Amino acid sequence: MARTLWLRTEPLHAVVYFDAQCREMGRSLGLKGYWMGYFATRSAPLGRAQPSVVTAAFGVFAPGPVARALPASWDITTPERALDLRAERSAAALRALDPELERRAERLTGPLRAMVADAPALARPVFAANRALPDRADPVEQVWQLTTSLREFRGDAHLAVLADRGLDGCEALLLAAADGRVPADSIRQDRGWTAEEWAGAGARLRERGLLAAGGALTERGRDERRSIEDDTDRLAGRLLRPLSGDRAQALFSDLAPVVDRVLAGQVLPFPNPIGLPRPVRPL
Repeated sequence: MARTLWLRTEPLHAVVYFDAQCREMGRSLGLKGYWMGYFATRSAPLGRAQPSVVTAAFGVFAPGPVARALPASWDITTPERALDLRAERSAAALRALDPELERRAERLTGPLRAMVADAPALARPVFAANRALPDRADPVEQVWQLTTSLREFRGDAHLAVLADRGLDGCEALLLAAADGRVPADSIRQDRGWTAEEWAGAGARLRERGLLAAGGALTERGRDERRSIEDDTDRLAGRLLRPLSGDRAQALFSDLAPVVDRVLAGQVLPFPNPIGLPRPVRPL
């Protein structure tokens, strides 16, 4: 059920990364390009956090790109403006993809809000920062923000699993790429790692018996990847505690047509750097 919750909410959140107007948010704020805008808007719930804090909280990005974006972004704009713009642009993208979403928003908000309100914040910094934001007056913006809080809870959980296994961000990405989870041809550069850092991570993974000499996963590596995803599901499953089984299934049913329309709009690429799998059939 935790995996289903992710598959039914992540596509709503993810328009913020792939919709054309969302990708222009940084420039609209006066920032230099997509990545400066990415780090500013995603970290804005944390306030004017130092780059070392954001690097640790986001987990899989190299320190360099974060340090180039922060805190310089806050000399140009403010976290408050970044928060408003990301919600506005994301809601506009969702409305364009699913004109029925506003009508469904009230029904979706109740169970989404219940999960966000009940979830523990301990050791979940990005989730905690998002949950503390004021409610959005616009109903579609509020749905987007609630799904964002849920995905950041799962993201914090995923990083806890990686840390427990002694994997750094570069190693975790290389393992995911070898597993076909993320695009191997672009994920290194997307996340800011140098070729030397990538090669060093590969060497460490081979020493641990997780990668073969040619870069493919070993059997142990495949087991490790499955275990990482299973443990992420286990920790993220805490979100479902305030919902009965019937209420959770009703939420999944209500989200399914929304997700179908988002995916049908072909805004989200497959494969993608967030690891969202291509659905094999309509939800």
